[in-house]
Formats: sequence, structure tokens, C-alpha cells
Amino acid sequence: MNPIEQLLKDREQARANEDPCANLCTVASVDAHNLPQARTLVLREVGSRLALFLNQTSPKWQQITSTPVICVVVWLPSVNVQYRLQCRVEPVEKRLVDESWLLRPRIPKQLDWFYTTRQAQSTSVADRQSLVEAITGLNDPEHEFAPRTARGWYLKPFHVDRLDLANPSGVHDRHGYALVAGVWQEAVLVP
Repeated sequence: MNPIEQLLKDREQARANEDPCANLCTVASVDAHNLPQARTLVLREVGSRLALFLNQTSPKWQQITSTPVICVVVWLPSVNVQYRLQCRVEPVEKRLVDESWLLRPRIPKQLDWFYTTRQAQSTSVADRQSLVEAITGLNDPEHEFAPRTARGWYLKPFHVDRLDLANPSGVHDRHGYALVAGVWQEAVLVP
């Protein structure tokens, strides 16, 4: 079984169930001080590939860039399934990042330009009201295209752990998958 195809099917079912987590994931990485960091991001599908889109000014960009492996957790409560993926990453083509960026809502577009031209993501500000006013006040014509700092990573999973909590027996159904020479190898795991 291909666990990525199963993940795509489970996400499709979760979207049909109007699951608020259907398009989200948690990405775990390590920061410059060797401390673990985790954050919720939108998990995109680019064709049959999984991808993350982010701004290069974010600390998570450097964390993902500087580590050989990241962990991605997908929790789909409406189908009672969790995935843990160990992934390598490779850059999404800039053309695809730019095309995807055009589909973003107005405020996230403004945020990307704010990060690029005013202040990097995760830096301190004086107060929230000033921040909101500065972001919503951006009306430059350049917002019709993605800033140079808009980037994306394809996820290249090589190990997947799928935990199905909805087993009628009460014993969770857990499987591990390892990509070996381009073929997924499956093992049943003790939950």
C-alpha cells in the first residue's frame, strides 16, 4: 500500500466531513539553539505531491533549510486517523509558488509583502493595533505578484506512521511504512 495515496484519500474524506484539520499539519523542526519547534501550517497538494508554502523571512524557513529531515504530523479527527511523516524537502519551482500565491486571500498576500518590505515574520512589534493597521494599509500595486520571499517546499516522505483510532475492537490499528529503493515496505506496529 502507498501511504501517501491513503493520506490523500483520508484528507479527501475529512474535507467531505468538513473537518477543520483536513488542510492542516504540524511541522516539527529544530531551531538554531537545538530546541524543538512545532507549528501548524497549511498542507498543500501540488498534483500528487505534498507541499508547504511559506515566507523566507520566517524562522521556520531557516529551520527547514538547515536540517536534513523534518517531521510532519497530520491529525484528521473526523476520520480518527493520525499520520506522522519523516520527510526530506526539495524546493517547489518558483513558477508554481507564484501561481499558488495568486490564489491566496488578500490578507495573507499583504502579510507576505509586509514580511518582505517592512518587518520579518516572528519579530516583535509595539502593539497589535499598529501591526494590523500597517498590514491592512498596504495597497501597493506590487501585491499583484508574489514577493521574492514567497517560497515552497515539496515534502519527500521516506517513513510514514499511520495510526487509525477508529477500530471497532478498541485496539488501535497502526502501520509503519518505509520507502526502500522506491517501494513502500509496510509493517504492522504495536499501537
